[in-house]
Amino acid sequence: MTVTPLAIEGVGLVTAVGHTAAASCAAFRAKVSNPSPTRFMDSTGQWILAHGVAMVPGLSGVARLVAMAVAAVREALPGATAAQCIGIPMLLCVAEKERPGRMADLDDSVLARLQAELQLTFSPDSAVIAQGRVSVPVAMALSRKLLEAGRASRVLIVATDSLLHWPTLDHLDREGRLLTQDNANGFMVGEGAGALLVGRPTAGAQLLCTGLGFAIEEAHIDSELPLRAEGLSAAIKGAAQEAGLRVDDFDYRITDLSGEQYYFKEAALALARTVRQSRPEFDLWHPAECTGEAGALAGIAIVALAQAAARKGYAKGPRVLAHMANDAGPRAAMALQFKGA
Repeated sequence: MTVTPLAIEGVGLVTAVGHTAAASCAAFRAKVSNPSPTRFMDSTGQWILAHGVAMVPGLSGVARLVAMAVAAVREALPGATAAQCIGIPMLLCVAEKERPGRMADLDDSVLARLQAELQLTFSPDSAVIAQGRVSVPVAMALSRKLLEAGRASRVLIVATDSLLHWPTLDHLDREGRLLTQDNANGFMVGEGAGALLVGRPTAGAQLLCTGLGFAIEEAHIDSELPLRAEGLSAAIKGAAQEAGLRVDDFDYRITDLSGEQYYFKEAALALARTVRQSRPEFDLWHPAECTGEAGALAGIAIVALAQAAARKGYAKGPRVLAHMANDAGPRAAMALQFKGA
């Protein structure tokens, strides 16, 4: 079953390695990272390293999230006027509600403050999607519904997130999930913001989202169940089916993997469960090695990298399998395809 594709019309990205999509994606390609010590110490007395965004010095909390998002939106939607934006829904992707140490006022204040900073008012269909790393695929699905229902001709998807927050860092440290001198099975935290302007396909070269898949993994990272990657496999198969493809048809993968063995094992198991033909390579790219684990940012970083790779000619092919996973069990996959002029 094929569905109406979504076209990526504009991209904005703010990360620790670049304050624009072009700069960030160039850093992803070169595998540049920029970790620096935070003002927090782990349980062993070592300074916690993180991938912080330098363009927002002195800001913290919601103000920091809003400032990063403003820059991303202005890049994705340059020169936007109030008259243009009133008909564009903004789907704001933020941290999942289950995240330990989550800021209490994310759902109530970020969307309003972001519009105030931009001095723009978006469609009444605007909404907050608090789904962490799977937020962007969820927003893609909602965007497709809005376009098909005729409620919008374009949708702005915005993600802003940061794990550089002491309650979150403290929990991750106590759970042994941070990458430290004594723990190789962990990740560095990060932050950033991104924006995607999506609409219906038009003539010319463009990146399309041709399929979406969703599932729940019962054997999530905090469970004691044996991991078989059934949830991620189901999400991948769903995205491929919507795109009218087999999983074997994808040329390479871009994912939200950030360093933990659990998620690399899950990706490997899902590959074994969904690919039917042996192949010499099936590249796995993961921009979080440059941005750090940055939550809701993951989906936009993935889409931005897929578009840059296709346009710059270093992609492994036009068809990209993207997949993301939340700690609590939600899994999502996107089928991305670059259509030439």
